Amino acid sequence: MALKFTLKQTLTVSLEVDSVSHASVSGQSLKQVCALPVLHGSCRSTLGDFFDVQQSDSDPDLIVFSGDCSRVKYIGAGLSTGRIRVEGNAGMHLGAEMTGGEILVQGDVADCAATEMKGGTLSIQGNAGDLLGAAFPGSKRGMQGGTILVNGNVGNEAGQRMRRGSIVIGGNAGDATGFDMIAGSIFTFGTMGALAGAGMRRGTLGLLGDAGEPELLPTFRYSCLYRPTWLSFFLRQLKDAGFPVPENCFSSEYRRYCGDFLALGKGEILVRQ
Repeated sequence: MALKFTLKQTLTVSLEVDSVSHASVSGQSLKQVCALPVLHGSCRSTLGDFFDVQQSDSDPDLIVFSGDCSRVKYIGAGLSTGRIRVEGNAGMHLGAEMTGGEILVQGDVADCAATEMKGGTLSIQGNAGDLLGAAFPGSKRGMQGGTILVNGNVGNEAGQRMRRGSIVIGGNAGDATGFDMIAGSIFTFGTMGALAGAGMRRGTLGLLGDAGEPELLPTFRYSCLYRPTWLSFFLRQLKDAGFPVPENCFSSEYRRYCGDFLALGKGEILVRQ
């Protein structure tokens, strides 16, 4: 059954809903779903205290959160299958450690979305905060698989300690994008802030917009000007999936910089000519 959770009130204290998953609601009655435990600040409560819950037979794999959920944390945490749609903004740790399935957010997302994501697809139609697809504090690995698509801007340290997967940003990225990156790919159609790729060992950062030459660290060296064949295929897949890709990206040449030579030095930054 499809479930829709509509927020009853404006939240002033964060609400953690990591107990809500396709597995936890499957085969449950509305009364049982409303009784799922949540954490409101430091107080234990139930889901029904904060959400009106409705069900339908339209899409058995769909869970919908409606309302301003900017203080609702851990939506879709650990998601492995099914789909989640957030009709508004979403709070911190959206999609944390998800391994499969799809999450669509029709607004903005707070910090630490898709922390240590391992699979699936996260689509954000608005902006995302800091540490998108990053590691938990003290962890050696960030995002390890899956795809993140952001139509707007993202904050600092997107893809921090990223190991695998792809992040695509339609707008601008903040400082330290790809910080301590192990592998994977991050692309932006806007600008990147300072310290892009700092400490990266492998992987690809791509500046695909018209922002011009970025301010790179001196530990990156110019390699060549070329047209990567694989990038054209990747961009075509993005466009076929509905992501806005400018047509001139397909025929452009890209300046390639290698680094960070303070780390392993096998990473690359591609800048559209």
